[in-house]
Amino acid sequence: MIRTNLSTRPFYNERVVHGWLLAVTVVVVAATVFNISRVIRYSRSDTELATQASQNEARAADLRSAAVRLRATIDSKQIDFASTEARQANELIDRRTFSWTGLLNRFETTLPDNVRITAVRNKLDPKRGIVLTIDVVAKTVDDVNDLMDKLEGTGAFTDLLTPDEHVDSDGTLVAVVETTYRPVAVQANDRGSRRP
Repeated sequence: MIRTNLSTRPFYNERVVHGWLLAVTVVVVAATVFNISRVIRYSRSDTELATQASQNEARAADLRSAAVRLRATIDSKQIDFASTEARQANELIDRRTFSWTGLLNRFETTLPDNVRITAVRNKLDPKRGIVLTIDVVAKTVDDVNDLMDKLEGTGAFTDLLTPDEHVDSDGTLVAVVETTYRPVAVQANDRGSRRP
């Protein structure tokens, strides 16, 4: 067995090992720095979010207590009274809302050929609502009855009656038709019938 070293200088792979160790150390240090920066960033963010959450919870508690105080000050009788008054006001507005255009359009679609309308008057009756007095000229009583049937068929005219009718000097029938007019109810029915 040879006991002597024949090489002048022994070769050890120290440089490669030191290079690898240095590279691993650099990677570990970079990863550590990155992780530490992330931990610091997330802890700051967590602190800010926790602070904001506590502020929001405090504000919500304040709003809840304010709502409880407001509910305590509300009188249910006053609310009922106000809603009754509002309902009555809406009913009065509906009664006073009168569209001549809508009324004349209804007359145009229902008027028989042998009937002419010479005058229309409206008044507001507290019990019946809008009451119309319609002066008509027709050839026969059947023509007036036909007009009344067609008006009643629209659903907007109810309680039709003829308080006065007479034959004029030229042989035409002059009649007065009185009716209750409810355009709002009919509009609601028209809307309901258009639904599929």
